[in-house]
Amino acid sequence: MCGICGELRFDGAAPDLAAIARMSAQLARRGPDDAGTYQNGPLAFGHRRLSIIDLSAAAHQPMVDAALQLALVFNGTIYNYRELRDELLSMGYTFFSEGDSEVILKAYHAWGDQCVKRFIGMFAFAIWDQRSDQLFLARDRFGIKPLYLNQTGQRLRFASSLPALLAGGGVDTTLDAVALHHHFTLHTVVPAPRTVLQGVRKLPPASTLRLEPDGTSTQQVYWTLDATRPDKALSEAQWLAATRAQLALSVKRRLLAADVPVGVLLSGGLDSSLLVGLLASQVPDLRTFSIGFEGVGAGSEKADEFEYSDQIAQQFHTRHHQFSIPNHEVMQRLPEAVAQMTEPMVSHDVIAFYLLAERVSKEVKVVMSGQGADEVFGGYFWYPKMDAAQGSPLARFSQHYFDRDHAEYLQMIAPAFQVGDVTSKLIAGELSKPQADTFLDQVWRLDATTLIVDDPVKRVDNMPMAWGLEVRVPFLDHELVELAAHMPPELKLKEGGKFALKAISRGLIPDAVIDRPKGYFPVPALKYVRGPFLELMRGILMSHACIERGLYQREYVNKLLADPEAPEHFTRIQGSKLWHLALLEWWLQVHVDNL
Repeated sequence: MCGICGELRFDGAAPDLAAIARMSAQLARRGPDDAGTYQNGPLAFGHRRLSIIDLSAAAHQPMVDAALQLALVFNGTIYNYRELRDELLSMGYTFFSEGDSEVILKAYHAWGDQCVKRFIGMFAFAIWDQRSDQLFLARDRFGIKPLYLNQTGQRLRFASSLPALLAGGGVDTTLDAVALHHHFTLHTVVPAPRTVLQGVRKLPPASTLRLEPDGTSTQQVYWTLDATRPDKALSEAQWLAATRAQLALSVKRRLLAADVPVGVLLSGGLDSSLLVGLLASQVPDLRTFSIGFEGVGAGSEKADEFEYSDQIAQQFHTRHHQFSIPNHEVMQRLPEAVAQMTEPMVSHDVIAFYLLAERVSKEVKVVMSGQGADEVFGGYFWYPKMDAAQGSPLARFSQHYFDRDHAEYLQMIAPAFQVGDVTSKLIAGELSKPQADTFLDQVWRLDATTLIVDDPVKRVDNMPMAWGLEVRVPFLDHELVELAAHMPPELKLKEGGKFALKAISRGLIPDAVIDRPKGYFPVPALKYVRGPFLELMRGILMSHACIERGLYQREYVNKLLADPEAPEHFTRIQGSKLWHLALLEWWLQVHVDNL
């Protein structure tokens, strides 16, 4: 797990090593263990290393294989690297290190662009091929590892974070009106290749990009998700057995691919509790970590799930760490979290992950987390509502998911940034793609391949990596997701959703954890739009910078500020529309206005 950056010139000029240094410095928190640079002709790489596999200097990056005439910068983990290494050894390749980075280099030499199809893991990497003066970029199937791009007529730059590209300089920071529509409709999700800035793009998940010396590029998709029923129908027992076996394999892969201890972020919910249950017999003295928050006022709702996480920690005798965060710290640390956001994100989980990761990183370098289980196995409350709705797939989806309809968006956004209903067009197109048997199959495929990438998955990379903490997500093993995508929707939604995971948990973890209502425990300081939080947002939205930017219609802003907790001022999944506006403006002030 690391931070990577680079520049390829198309105009015959030497790469800007000062820009590489600035980008690398911005990525320093992602990789505190080592730093390195590499230059060859029109190409330069920068790398910041977090040492997880092969802790020796032999695995430092940029990694250069002089014999093969290849150089690599890589962020992520290839979980099946040992199997691939053995195969490559049998083909006559020799190795100078023991980790997964060199396996990527040899695999690329052996199989070319198709090497990515053999990788099981999370990755974003760049390979410089001196034989052809070509740059090859790749990103994992679910975009767990980020890869941001900035291209001009003279050069291409890439980096593991958007702020790193900005640090390099020369980026068009004009706001992208289409991306803004996505951002305000899909809970701040801006699907690849866009970002809110015109000059920054993202390599889409499951994609590769090859660049020629003159800047000509070829982009390819190497994997798609098939959401159809298998040719041979399976019984319920067969589905459950397959799910249990595949999840166990996914967890084992993520445990063994590490030369450092691996812990678990234990929320107290079904997903992370199941991970602990599967790991406890394999890891003596397993370390688990839980976070909770202070309530707001007397009799306030519970803001932690310690009741459940404690049960799991006690049953499996883990070395448990429990952190309770006071509200004053949440407000005090919010500016830090915004400064670390690679893109603007409104979820309260962002600050939770930031504060949790700070504490966890003092104990371990690697943890597993339950992200992805709800999207893959049908756990959210809106899926049955969508299924019961009438109308087109878009209508059924949007009425239970979109943050605001297009008409309201036009009332909110200033005329200079208005566009047509581009998000509806995007979502309708994604839902209508082939290889999905039912409407819910379409929705779950969209979630797993597009929406999850730029919300929970981005959050789980971005915030922990600000503390040099790698988070692994077993529920997003691509073979497990493929299995779940074939599963009949009625089986997923049985007994209130996530039936397969509940069923395989019986007898392993307490029924009280399995049968509890799904938790959405809040960060109270941010959930209630009042007090210091409201004043913070008021200050941002009434600031000179915000008014001068002219992004929002002032009548709409004033309406939200006048009654911030009115029911209509929350989104369909209960997010504050006021926070949505304030967060984007705050992020722009921190990351763009100070360039």
